[in-house]
Amino acid sequence: MNQRILTALPVFNEASHVCGVLDQVVRYSPHVLVVDDGSSDGTAELLAARSDITVVTHAENQGYGAALLTAFRYAIEHEFDVLVTIDCDGQHQPQRIPQFVTAINDTTREQPIDIVSGSRYLSQLEGDSQPPVERMRINQIVTAELNSRLGLNLTDAFCGFKAYRVASLPCLVKQIHETGYAMPLEVWVEVAKLKLNVVELAVPLIYLDEKRSFGGALDDGQTRLDYYRLILNRGLAAIEEEAGCDGDRAVCCKDGR
Repeated sequence: MNQRILTALPVFNEASHVCGVLDQVVRYSPHVLVVDDGSSDGTAELLAARSDITVVTHAENQGYGAALLTAFRYAIEHEFDVLVTIDCDGQHQPQRIPQFVTAINDTTREQPIDIVSGSRYLSQLEGDSQPPVERMRINQIVTAELNSRLGLNLTDAFCGFKAYRVASLPCLVKQIHETGYAMPLEVWVEVAKLKLNVVELAVPLIYLDEKRSFGGALDDGQTRLDYYRLILNRGLAAIEEEAGCDGDRAVCCKDGR
């Protein structure tokens, strides 16, 4: 199968990780895109020194979701077949990129797969680390609410390690407006509405011993959870408005293609 595969990394102030991660990514992907989301810590200079990647730069920081949307649009415009997304903070293993490509091309399934979503909670893997209690709790709560309200069957709502069939991306891109860390919730709403075929692929649970910020007030766990619910409710309200129904949300989503 002669496919064009693109691996994209959203990056913001990752000078301490970016070169080491990219050295590995280029070994497993023929085309690599970095979306530099307005870095100011020397990341841009490190990227500019490389000739083995393509860089798209946001002049100012727009957010994790905005960087992913840029990667989606790039994959569509340049006619790639499969887009793999991987974070650049050292918590994803680039050697697993081929597994995601193989999984999205699984021809043994009844329907073509639109998204392969990494899951840190699908099964325990050797070397798994202990996640921060609050982050795991919020992930579990949001994942359970997504499953209940959208009729999904996920174990990890927020893993950034994914493979997308690019032919499925234009419909997603049209309806995604969130530019921050809650952007995956809008993706899942559209997945349910469009009845896209999703499978999960187990990936190691790796948390590095360093503090990560979600930005301002979102560093508070309850504030972050409230914001995630706000984005989810907004997406569900849009589905109800489109479907013209006020009954079971999951049923409305399934009729939304």
